[in-house]
Amino acid sequence: MGQFIQFALTRAFLALVTLLTVSLIVFTLMELVPGSCAERYLAFKNTQGAQISIADIQAEERRLGLDRPFVERWGKWVGNVFFHGEFGDSCILRLNINQLLADKFWISLGICLSALFLSYMIAVPIGILSASSSNALTNNSLRLVSYLGLALPNFLLALMIMLVSTVLFGDSLTGLFSKEYRDAAWSWAKFMDFLSRAWLPIFILGWSATAFALQTVRALMLDEIGKLYVTAAAARGVTGSRLLWRYPARHALGPVINSLGFDLNRIFNELPIVALILTLTEAGALLFESLARSNDQQLAGAIIFLLTASIVFLNFITDIMLALIDPRVRRGLIG
Repeated sequence: MGQFIQFALTRAFLALVTLLTVSLIVFTLMELVPGSCAERYLAFKNTQGAQISIADIQAEERRLGLDRPFVERWGKWVGNVFFHGEFGDSCILRLNINQLLADKFWISLGICLSALFLSYMIAVPIGILSASSSNALTNNSLRLVSYLGLALPNFLLALMIMLVSTVLFGDSLTGLFSKEYRDAAWSWAKFMDFLSRAWLPIFILGWSATAFALQTVRALMLDEIGKLYVTAAAARGVTGSRLLWRYPARHALGPVINSLGFDLNRIFNELPIVALILTLTEAGALLFESLARSNDQQLAGAIIFLLTASIVFLNFITDIMLALIDPRVRRGLIG
């Protein structure tokens, strides 16, 4: 137990260091964008017909604290994030970022986690079945489906589903809410309406993730099944699903569990394009808007940091799970 607690504390410390490093990188990238937040905001106001002078820019920089040293500004920003959960105001929209992301980020994270869960619920049992089956038709069919999932981009799948739905049912299935629930407060009716539409982005994002995980599980299982300890277990009379899950699957699924954070990151990377096609109003759409259109680095930085924090937390949880399953994991880190 003492060794496990030491492992958990070590991983928690490394996760905190990772978040601090990421916060420094994100803040530095925000600062490296040409033009300060004051200049970008006032330039935006200038396009609306306002007359902006150099004195106005300097006054705005002093108001935002942009005249202070870089380290001081980063320390204040990271302190507000870590201790108060505050990301400040959007540079262009001039709205509180926490209010902008209040529901949108959690909706995005829920969609991505659901897609990840769906992909592993399908890929793990089917990958194990494919690796252990000698039926050529089953193996070739599963291989064809997985190759199709890897080859067919998510945005193309989204366009195909929208086209078929529009032609057959007259509904493009875009958006996360029906018109009557878009601006309504959360209720059971709104939640059910959300579920009736959220399945589409979950399915689309889980499409390629399932194919990738299926290939990974199958390859790892094929490598483990042929090893001597599996043959010895079979010689002792352990057969069928008990043999598969107790021996090769237990060792093969370790790397799969360890890659959950990577897969979540890959799914979120695909979310902005899918959100653009399906006209979703969540963090993926906001990230695309802030990076590609409005150049709102404060908002983009907050979304990227929250995503990174989610991935770091998920990696921490998977490390704890692996340490519980396999003592070699915790011994490998703490010696």
